[in-house]
Amino acid sequence: MPQASTSHTHELRFTPLSPPGQAVSVPCDAAGNVPLDELPDPLKNAYLGARALVGWDYAPPAIAPAH
Repeated sequence: MPQASTSHTHELRFTPLSPPGQAVSVPCDAAGNVPLDELPDPLKNAYLGARALVGWDYAPPAIAPAH
């Protein structure tokens, strides 16, 4: 699963609707705001792709405390 190593306290997680999809998790704040400028390009692309495919390939994202 693509992830970034930042100091944000939460993550926005996109779960695939069917196997063998891969979940996408990105750092965010408690409100779900993602720091796009801080994401490495591969993670930014994965996030934008997952966001565009909500309802097709991914469930709506969930905000959770970071591990």
